[in-house]
Amino acid sequence: MEIIVDENIKLELTSEKYATSLYNVIDNNREHLSEFLPWIENMQCVEDFRNYLQNCEHLYKENKEVSFIILLNENPVGRIGLHHLNLQNKIGSIGYWIDKNSEGQGIITKSCIELINYGFQKINLNRIEIKASVRNIKSQAIPIKLKFKKEGVLRQAEFVNNEFIDLFIYSMLKNEWLTNNDR
Repeated sequence: MEIIVDENIKLELTSEKYATSLYNVIDNNREHLSEFLPWIENMQCVEDFRNYLQNCEHLYKENKEVSFIILLNENPVGRIGLHHLNLQNKIGSIGYWIDKNSEGQGIITKSCIELINYGFQKINLNRIEIKASVRNIKSQAIPIKLKFKKEGVLRQAEFVNNEFIDLFIYSMLKNEWLTNNDR
């Protein structure tokens, strides 16, 4: 499955065929990514990342997540997905990361728009959340730009770099998205 974002960006369903190239992105961005992503330190070789991607594929088959490789001009530059899917309550949570050299080009914002549309229209979610570290200004900018509601702070909700960090939680409801967005 693919989602075309624009003429240069597409989202391709997570597949281990990108293990080596995406591992290289992680390895080249280790310091940048590990500031806010707790799993980076566990990715010490391509095989570690291949196992991670296989787990993502397994979660997709179980309807627990749907995740994508972000391709910029056919080159993998990051990942995005709807995680922690709760189809009973029609809720999902967006997570994303991108190569430092690809930041500031609107790739994550555009990809989020398409993923939100997919979540509300194809999976029939009613609520989509985005969580961002209170220290991660760049990650917070995405839900703010997309007019998500900031609901509050999840205190010490994630363990990163040997410390508990607080997360802002943002949400968008299906009727708000459809009413307030011409997408």
